[in-house]
Amino acid sequence: ERKKRLNRIEGQVKGIQKMVDEERYCIDISNQIIAVQSLLKKSNIEILRRHLDHCVKDAIINNNGDEKIDEIMNLFEKISK
Repeated sequence: ERKKRLNRIEGQVKGIQKMVDEERYCIDISNQIIAVQSLLKKSNIEILRRHLDHCVKDAIINNNGDEKIDEIMNLFEKISK
């Protein structure tokens, strides 16, 4: 599923470039960009969920989770800007 989503994103980005090259209607291009952003957000959530389920959980179980928690918090700060 993850690879399929990333391949779809790649195809849509190439499609956007083609639309720009063809000087297509701006709103149509913008709608495609919004669709790609949505897929990127979904992909990022999936990756973060896996990170929490594996890396962060393992670090906490092994009593060294502070660094992983700091990484996640820094990421949340970037997302919220």
